[in-house]
Amino acid sequence: MNQPLPLAAVAAVMAAHAADPTRVDGRGAEELYAERMLAWIERHTPAADIALRLAALCQHLERWKVPRAQFPLDKPGYLRWRTHLYGRQAERAREILVVAGIDQTVADRVAFLVGKNAIKTDADSQALEDAACLVFLSSEISAFAATHADYSEAKYVDILAKTWRKMGPRGRELAQGLELSPGIRALVERALASTAAPIGRTT
Repeated sequence: MNQPLPLAAVAAVMAAHAADPTRVDGRGAEELYAERMLAWIERHTPAADIALRLAALCQHLERWKVPRAQFPLDKPGYLRWRTHLYGRQAERAREILVVAGIDQTVADRVAFLVGKNAIKTDADSQALEDAACLVFLSSEISAFAATHADYSEAKYVDILAKTWRKMGPRGRELAQGLELSPGIRALVERALASTAAPIGRTT
């Protein structure tokens, strides 16, 4: 059995998420996101240590404080925004966890993971990326489509193909078991036409 997460650290991180002005059933949207991330990490890596599980909770830490509109609305602006977010979220995770009593070494490891410094070379970093992709595919893709009605099918196919490429073998294995609506599944199958098998079951 995994070592229980320190309650004070979890409470501190979730309190930060609770301040998210975007509300879902009266809670900060990032609270729900953190819970989904942790649930996927625990399915993806049952023996995940405290650092990886805390990193899952810290994945979007105070993301709402840095709106996308603060950076140019082009691809270079998007990349700058994303890079800035990774660094800021990593430092905030370290700060909050140390204040909550987490050992500096563990807090540094969490910051490293949240900062997305070595996704393809560090197993825990890849696990965290897999979890983020699984949250998107299992819980967010329909809402994303609804708020991006102007996107063409080709655009969605490209997004899904990129999501698949981000995942490692374990993430893809879990993705293959997802239940997807017929419309989303059709887009996914187009995105993965060159792979051995499409992901997801039709609901």
